[in-house]
Amino acid sequence: MQEITKNYYFQDSEIIISTGKIALLASSSIFVKTGGTSLLITVTIEEKETDQDFFPLSVEYIEKMYARGVISTSPFKKREGIPNDDAIIKARQVDHSIRSLFPKNYKFPISVVITVLSYDLKNDPECIAVFGTSLALMLSGAPFYGPASSVVMNVNPDQSISINKLVNERNEDIAEIVISGTDEKFLNIEGWACEISESKMSEVLDLGLESIKKLNDIQRDFYRTVKNTGYVYTNVDKEQDAPENLELINYIKENWYKDIEAILFTEDKFEKNKLYKATLESILAKFKEELNKDALDSSQQEIFNSTENQIESAIEYISRKILRSHILTTNTRRANRKIDEIRTLYAEVDTVPYVHGSALFCRGLTQSLSIATLGSLDNGLMIEGMEGEETKRFMHHYNMPNYSTGETGKFSYHPNRREIGHGSIGENALKNMIPNEEEFPYTIRVVSEIMTSNGSTSMAATCASSMALMAAGVPLKEHVAGISIGLVIDDSNPENYKLLMDIEGIEDFYGDMDFKIAGTKNGITAIQYENKIRGVDPKIIKEAFQLAKQGRLEILDLMYKVISSPRELPSNAPVVGNTNIHKDEIGAFIGPGGKNIKNLIDRSGEFGNKASINIEENGKVRITASNREQLKFILEYINKQHPIPEMNKVYKGVISKVTNYGVFVDVSSSISGLCHISEITNHRVDPQKLSKCLSEGMEVNVKIINIGDDGKINFSIKGVDQNATVQRAINAISK
Repeated sequence: MQEITKNYYFQDSEIIISTGKIALLASSSIFVKTGGTSLLITVTIEEKETDQDFFPLSVEYIEKMYARGVISTSPFKKREGIPNDDAIIKARQVDHSIRSLFPKNYKFPISVVITVLSYDLKNDPECIAVFGTSLALMLSGAPFYGPASSVVMNVNPDQSISINKLVNERNEDIAEIVISGTDEKFLNIEGWACEISESKMSEVLDLGLESIKKLNDIQRDFYRTVKNTGYVYTNVDKEQDAPENLELINYIKENWYKDIEAILFTEDKFEKNKLYKATLESILAKFKEELNKDALDSSQQEIFNSTENQIESAIEYISRKILRSHILTTNTRRANRKIDEIRTLYAEVDTVPYVHGSALFCRGLTQSLSIATLGSLDNGLMIEGMEGEETKRFMHHYNMPNYSTGETGKFSYHPNRREIGHGSIGENALKNMIPNEEEFPYTIRVVSEIMTSNGSTSMAATCASSMALMAAGVPLKEHVAGISIGLVIDDSNPENYKLLMDIEGIEDFYGDMDFKIAGTKNGITAIQYENKIRGVDPKIIKEAFQLAKQGRLEILDLMYKVISSPRELPSNAPVVGNTNIHKDEIGAFIGPGGKNIKNLIDRSGEFGNKASINIEENGKVRITASNREQLKFILEYINKQHPIPEMNKVYKGVISKVTNYGVFVDVSSSISGLCHISEITNHRVDPQKLSKCLSEGMEVNVKIINIGDDGKINFSIKGVDQNATVQRAINAISK
């Protein structure tokens, strides 16, 4: 293939696109560059269709350390391994932006690999990941309803909005939202915010969609250049959007419709499974009976030769149609729940004993048990990624074991992509409500264990985690609650749709979107929108925000009744204390090879778990102790060995030198100074008498009366109680 390169401009940045030069055995490859950041996106399509009941699309987002010109600092591992959580979340975001743009029954495996080849620490590779993936798919020959693009929207402190802002200019932003879409509809929305309003979010979405269309136009232009045609290539076979085995579906629908409807609307899981098994056995028996008859035509032969998997797919298709039709025609859901009604709510704290904080949140059958743990700042998570090293002091982890869905299987000790993504939205929702390090000098980890899963578990996890944090004594600024909004659109009339408050599992599975929105009573803190169709109209998304606000406030009301404010720290939580030493004393405090500080930490183990001691360059010492007795021991030790001079404080010192204008006194290695002859007694002193009455090595009590800008200290002995020997010497000087 001939190499083709074109330059474009978007938001005052140049985008350079090329194809036909590298990765030539892939179905297509695109090289995209903006500034010093560049991505290689490859698409590979398997030639053989699978018999799986889902579209086998895989998306990988690969970050390499060489992209920013560094070698890993780890002494044990230099080769990149499993992607970090951030890269996994970016891969999910791309996946959610393209998956729904394939025909419903397309089953050829497709592999998308996005490799960050270079990163200038300014131009965010995430801004061009969906853009490049969409273009590569258009050129690959895959049946793809593109183009699609994404933009990163940042809300500045002054409430203005920036599009694809440079990474190094985002530090003060109050929101960051990644938006993907086609020209007119949203495909994916994900990000965090500092309690921004629904109206501001609406403004962000409008500006984002305008920008997305411009990026889509660039893709169309480049495609035309490559294909030398005025048409956008999608190569979609309309029949691939039609249901498979339509004759089979119609036959089962005619004969077992009522049975399938009964299964769908049965709430009890065990009864539902019993009904399903009986219906499936009935269908299989009927098909076996019909196959033994003579004079079957080819169409009948095909129906009755259907596999069990094909029959189950047909049942699922009919179930989907029944549920959606029921919602659209009756304005109610299963169990007669209204479309804007939240399932029964229950919440409590202190579910688990001894831990620092715990809470259980239930919405219908969905249950999340969240447990909060406090640790020293040393316990922060060190992350070495493409953007450099950082330490996280707040972490939210989400686990959904097999038993939560009533399934068997080997327990997984490694989180999957879904668990990482659901943990991320909870972390985004809560992170801006966590006090800063100076206000609350702890590392904070909260783990959400899903006990029962029946839809919207990530939002239940967010609610439980907010309460667990308050129970652990974390001074959250506000409670954070989350709700998931679903959607059902009439397949034959897009104007006929219903938004669903608090979707349960089957509504998520058969519905058109899962829109998770978390926030406080003041505004939105996190958002994660997953699209099941080829995009959702902005009007519907904006309505969903308002419905979510209604639900969020209802849930917050319950949460505040359960626990209205942060508690005091639990008795078994670490205790943090601070002190200071003179910066010239840091070396002595640490000791050769860390000997002194290690010894102090070892001695602290006599009071419980060993303490954590951190010292900053300015001499500030932060101690995280396992209990108050341990903290007291460490503070007393440090203040005795390395006291900080305080005005008007009396110290015990030793005279180190006597002169005719005063005496020099050493209190410690960091506190020493001059006691001038005028500060020894209230009477006139003969300088010749000083060396006769006071001598080196004599212990005296002195008071600090001045600390100069240069650190020099002046003492006074006037009016300070002394031992008998010193007092006689002072009296002799005064005679």
